[in-house]
Amino acid sequence: MFSLKILLFLLLRHEQLSKGFPVPSESPEETNAKIAQDYLEKFYQLPRYIYKSERKKSASVIVEKLKEMQRFFGLNVTGKPNNETLEMMTKPRCGVPDSGGFMLTPGNPKWQRTNLTYRIINYTRHLLETDVERIIEQALQVWSRVSPLNFIRTSEEEADIKISFAQGDHGDNSPFDGPNGILAHAFQPGPGLGGDVHFDAEEIWTNTSENYNLFPVAAHEFGHSLGLSHSTDPGALMYPNYAFSEPSTYSLPQDDINGIQAIYGPSSNPVQPTGPTTPTACSPRLTFDAITTLRGEIFFFKDRYFWRKHPQLQRVELNFISLFWPSLPNGIQAAYEDFDKDLVFIFKGNQYWAVSGYDILQGYPKSISNYGFPCSVQAIDAAVSYRGKTYFFVNNEFWRYDDQRQSMDPGYPKSIASTFQGIESKIEAVFQQHDFFLFFSGPRYYAYDFNAHRVTGVDRSNRWLNCRSE
Repeated sequence: MFSLKILLFLLLRHEQLSKGFPVPSESPEETNAKIAQDYLEKFYQLPRYIYKSERKKSASVIVEKLKEMQRFFGLNVTGKPNNETLEMMTKPRCGVPDSGGFMLTPGNPKWQRTNLTYRIINYTRHLLETDVERIIEQALQVWSRVSPLNFIRTSEEEADIKISFAQGDHGDNSPFDGPNGILAHAFQPGPGLGGDVHFDAEEIWTNTSENYNLFPVAAHEFGHSLGLSHSTDPGALMYPNYAFSEPSTYSLPQDDINGIQAIYGPSSNPVQPTGPTTPTACSPRLTFDAITTLRGEIFFFKDRYFWRKHPQLQRVELNFISLFWPSLPNGIQAAYEDFDKDLVFIFKGNQYWAVSGYDILQGYPKSISNYGFPCSVQAIDAAVSYRGKTYFFVNNEFWRYDDQRQSMDPGYPKSIASTFQGIESKIEAVFQQHDFFLFFSGPRYYAYDFNAHRVTGVDRSNRWLNCRSE
């Protein structure tokens, strides 16, 4: 296809590689070009056949489709298949397009009644049938709790929403691609296939954090069955990429509540349900729960998310905590990196975890009493390690722990204000960089020069996420 040649050319030009042609058929550049073309065809309506007579127009179409995809995911809008774009394209996701229609009928179809039937046609071999039935019911309740909709399971041949596991080409013009890649897809309300949900039978479906948990995928696809399209909010259930969510504690985000209620109206509950909102990097009121360095990067934790800042990349990436560490809790309260051990320690309440890269060490969580805290200390506000000592901040005091002796230094706790002059407010997060402690309190941070023993700068916290101060 000529469009593949254009993508390959754009990729080669972006990477500033040799212009020698022809490119070997197995080259990484050609593989990446195929990934980009396939992705844009599936999810952004890139025409499958672009002829040589339309060469100039073809290049323009591809660039615009790449820009459209980059805008949707909040990437740098370059129109080129660069590394961050290709990385996003290879993430497991829903098979419903982000651009254009995946509709059986024109317009924005919705069910004209609130009592809907569903039928499970077949099952995955990786879960018990009773588990699948329970998970499907839970996933539908996500939507019924916040809307007037009610779902009734039926064994009748005809049902509004038919649920099945299929592989490869399964007769709906949207073939699955095997393990990983496209996990499932669904059809918007309408006759025939309308409302139906198909899961790729070649995936390993689970009810744990391993492989692909069926619950968040099913809940997402049912959103399509009810008439919702994809959301650009990375914290929304209707965001196209997969992220693990613990079913027992799951709360539908406000973006999804707004979407379903825009179609079907508010819930019949006397108290209207609300859900979490995705934190906005450039909000002037942004605060952080915890901050730590990790092998040269900085991680800023907030609720169930974290921003990942690489020193050599302009873009700051927002991720779910569960995507990297499925067994860690949300709402992390403190974290610090032990450079000598190449470990990061994560704290919530009176427990802590040890993390090596993206692996949680066995035997955790453990009690913070292991550090020598008295039973009166039930949570840590912030922590940072520096020159063989770890500083723990609790209310208006701090403790100093000797990493070598593995015990608290005598004479602690001490007053934060008397030791760190200029730090008067409660510390919510801290990390160290170049002999500075960066203290975060509310929407501001304070740069404390450890050698000069004073605060040398104050600014908005979101400056660390590449936002300009007001």
